[in-house]
Amino acid sequence: MVLGRTYDAQVCSLARALEIVGERWTLLIVRDALLGLTRFEQFSESLGLARTVLTDRLGRLVEAGVLERVRYQRRPERHEYRLTERGRGLGVPVLALMQWGDAHLAGPAGPPRLARHAGCAGDVSIGATCRHCGQPVHRDLELTPGPGAHPG
Repeated sequence: MVLGRTYDAQVCSLARALEIVGERWTLLIVRDALLGLTRFEQFSESLGLARTVLTDRLGRLVEAGVLERVRYQRRPERHEYRLTERGRGLGVPVLALMQWGDAHLAGPAGPPRLARHAGCAGDVSIGATCRHCGQPVHRDLELTPGPGAHPG
């Protein structure tokens, strides 16, 4: 089965998330916003993508509630893009993807960026933990239908 351009027929939270962040430039914009970039020119310089593409992706992230567009100058009028609470919530999945890339795709020199806890400088790792027993979950993960699943 080939997926179309949208995932409207998919009853899946992952598919819904991909509607917002599934395009590669979009996740890189979110990464840069998590790193503290806020202005169009900063994103443009960091990513090197066409201005029209950047404008489109920023607009979609604003529309989706991941970023908010905030005026910082009146004359000439200029705006910056700030992460919303929804956008800051993407920090964990972005870090998880980064750490997966570090583990499987890093160059010979190692990871290009390290995730450290600002409070104590310890390494940060992303992983799944059972809410019931507190144990880490690795390969013994089971996905079962939830309350929003289609019957049958």
